[in-house]
Amino acid sequence: MLSESSSFLKGVMLGSIFCALITMLGHVRIGHGNRMHHHEHHHLQAPNKEDILKISEDERMELSKSFRVYCIILVKPKDVSLWAAVKETWTKHCDKAEFFSSENVKVFESINMETSDMWLMMRKAYKYAFDKHSDQYNWFFLARPTTFAIVENLKYFLLKKDPSQPFYLGHTIKSGDLEYVSVEGGIVLSIESMKRLNSLLNIPEKCPEQGGMIWKISEDKQLAVCLKYAGVFAENAEDADGKDVFNTKSVGLFIKEAMTNHPNQVVEGCCSDMAVTFNGLTPNQMHVMMYGVYRLRAFGHLFNDALIFLPPNGSDND
Repeated sequence: MLSESSSFLKGVMLGSIFCALITMLGHVRIGHGNRMHHHEHHHLQAPNKEDILKISEDERMELSKSFRVYCIILVKPKDVSLWAAVKETWTKHCDKAEFFSSENVKVFESINMETSDMWLMMRKAYKYAFDKHSDQYNWFFLARPTTFAIVENLKYFLLKKDPSQPFYLGHTIKSGDLEYVSVEGGIVLSIESMKRLNSLLNIPEKCPEQGGMIWKISEDKQLAVCLKYAGVFAENAEDADGKDVFNTKSVGLFIKEAMTNHPNQVVEGCCSDMAVTFNGLTPNQMHVMMYGVYRLRAFGHLFNDALIFLPPNGSDND
């Protein structure tokens, strides 16, 4: 009996060691499978206002019209209150916004992905967006319903970026050898990155539906693995001062941290003036952000922006 127990324990230990080795090999493969691709940019910054002013007014107007952003929001039935807030606030500023849900929800219009697995939802949403809208939009922004986005700041950040190049940007995080864009801050893909991703979705060896490792990894890491095989690398978006513009936390949390770490520079030390996203918001905070960003004005302060992004004709953009 003791001999059998001993053999069983040895088997469990050997099996565990084998699993660990397989997982490590999986990470090595992910980290070094695409050395042939040259990564030309890593930290991307917004354009300078001076550079924009050098462009003629007609060219600026043409630029503002040429930027078309398609917004993808991944939702589940439990997110219905957040869903309502997002629908009524910042998504009105997208050139087109569509909600992709895990199941059919009668309350709001959405595209049913028929799965609650976040990676499968993300894959299907990207495929749907590319198949239906690849000829209409040059930038694709994906977010969770807890995220608030200032779409005009996103367009400004992308102003001098060529969508025919493989851009994959947001708030980057490093996990071992893999660098990925956190879905909590929102993910931006250019049309070229969408093309490359779409070409891999049916190749299980490079972009598996369930992942190539024993333990499941998050959907944003899975996306980075697939894109890396296509020579597309995660890039951190920053302003001219090096501050992140895609944020994985709320404004309130940033201010709380600034009051502790920079008590004499709470506002200046909090966040970028050109922030694109904040995350972790409640429905009430979404509406507060909407008021602060798009409604509240300080009398006597003029903000003569060099570029104006107009909503498309017929848009429900307020």
